[in-house]
Amino acid sequence: MPPATPAVDVQIEKLVYGGEGLARIDGQVILIPFVLPGELVQTHPQQVKTGLLRGTPPVILNPAPERVTPVCEYFGGCGGCQYQHAGYEFQVRQKQEILVETLRRLGGFSFEGQVRCISGEPWAYRNRIQLHFDGRRSGFHRSGSRDLYPIDHCHISAPRLVEAISRFSQAIHAPQWPKFLRTLELFTNGTELQLTVIDSGQPVAVRFFEWCGTLLPNIAPGAMEYSAAGHKFRISRGSFFQVNRFLIDALVEEALADLSGHYAVDLYAGVGLFSLPLSKRFPRVDAIERGGPAYRDLEWNTAQYASNVRSVKGSAEEFLATLEQTPAAVIADPPRAGIGKEGTEHLLRLRPPQLVLVSCDPATLSRDLKKLLAAYDVSRLTLVDLFPQTYHFEAVVHLNLR
Repeated sequence: MPPATPAVDVQIEKLVYGGEGLARIDGQVILIPFVLPGELVQTHPQQVKTGLLRGTPPVILNPAPERVTPVCEYFGGCGGCQYQHAGYEFQVRQKQEILVETLRRLGGFSFEGQVRCISGEPWAYRNRIQLHFDGRRSGFHRSGSRDLYPIDHCHISAPRLVEAISRFSQAIHAPQWPKFLRTLELFTNGTELQLTVIDSGQPVAVRFFEWCGTLLPNIAPGAMEYSAAGHKFRISRGSFFQVNRFLIDALVEEALADLSGHYAVDLYAGVGLFSLPLSKRFPRVDAIERGGPAYRDLEWNTAQYASNVRSVKGSAEEFLATLEQTPAAVIADPPRAGIGKEGTEHLLRLRPPQLVLVSCDPATLSRDLKKLLAAYDVSRLTLVDLFPQTYHFEAVVHLNLR
């Protein structure tokens, strides 16, 4: 972002969701990256729209006491992390404040109890990454753009992924490398490595994966087994699974908490991360998933390990529209778009006594909660920091029918 205006000195009020700091200039909001609350910084403001400015990476004039030296030399250029300049405990507290403020501002909801926080090891936690290529370089996206930022290691990735990043940064120069390959997803269970082509100019031949097997040990030929939350899950290419290898069990434990009853529904079930543990508590579970690869894994996992779980292929809205019996409990772990208007209306019609929302976006969570609070009270609110060093986090909300 090249400077387009004279530099100004501003004081940072707070961090906001997205990783930037908020300050004000002549009644306008300015968002600035890589800052901390209370800091005095110098930046070049650029107009985004009326009332909103965005600042260039700043000069820190008066640093906050919570500021630390980033571990990674790529920080600030690579777009993977936004918070490495802050101590980890401070990161978690900031995320907690952002969650509470977003729920109040967008959802009109103020939680009276204590917001619980679950965190873990802040480094080497990711089990899944996407690596980008331009024919001669490999890396992540540059901060604030879709341009490639070359790297050869990553401090938040699991050891198997770090090894792969390093090997691929050299392999792209080999004659066997397909120059038209743009993005490769890498997923690991700690031992095996699963490779999935996400973006390519033309189909990638099977021999490419065979060649990758000469560079890296234990390349999974297809689906991979992942042990978590006391169960084994088959995970195929294209299926979603949580990325923090240290906190998957804690997330499941928090979502299930003290749920019990005769019948449970797992909406947006994926490969069955919540469905299989639910099968130990409920005599009957319906698991709903619309994605093809994930649904096939869900079917396989439930057939192998949870015969009392019925796998249903389709959207959450379609399933709820035809559901007549009220479940004792519903868990909903939607994508970033949230449950939405139709889904919340069906939940309000059915009124399950126990409802759990697992959300990766506080804005859409606020929107969904604003509707559901017409009939529910929040009994428990927990931040699970699945994404240390970044602005992302997961929230788990337990609601009881009023």
